Amino acid sequence: MKAKVPEAVERCRIQKGPLASNALAGWNGAFEVRKDGIKLFYICSDGLGWEHVSVSVVNKTRCPTWEEMCFIKNLVWEAEEVVMQIHPRKSEYVNCHPYVLHLWRPINQVIPTPNPLMVGLKI
Repeated sequence: MKAKVPEAVERCRIQKGPLASNALAGWNGAFEVRKDGIKLFYICSDGLGWEHVSVSVVNKTRCPTWEEMCFIKNLVWEAEEVVMQIHPRKSEYVNCHPYVLHLWRPINQVIPTPNPLMVGLKI
């Protein structure tokens, strides 16, 4: 995660209700932000060796798009940090809501990535 919560992100922090936090919590907290007129809700946390962000569209009638997930990734992490979505073993599924997606990054570990040629040529 970025070393410090940017001021523009801090203004999006949820400060009232059961998910309230303040700047002293650093990245741990809930936030709402608009992208292209769509309100996105995300919760950030770090613990047990992981940085984690869960992302949903506020009306929760669909999953976030790739572009929306990239937008949140770039708010929270540096451009060159690698994060991932994980498809766990079926026996470990936890699904609290069908329209929430998650981004993960292990702390103090490098996530291996395949050679970009495995996907295709950059044109």
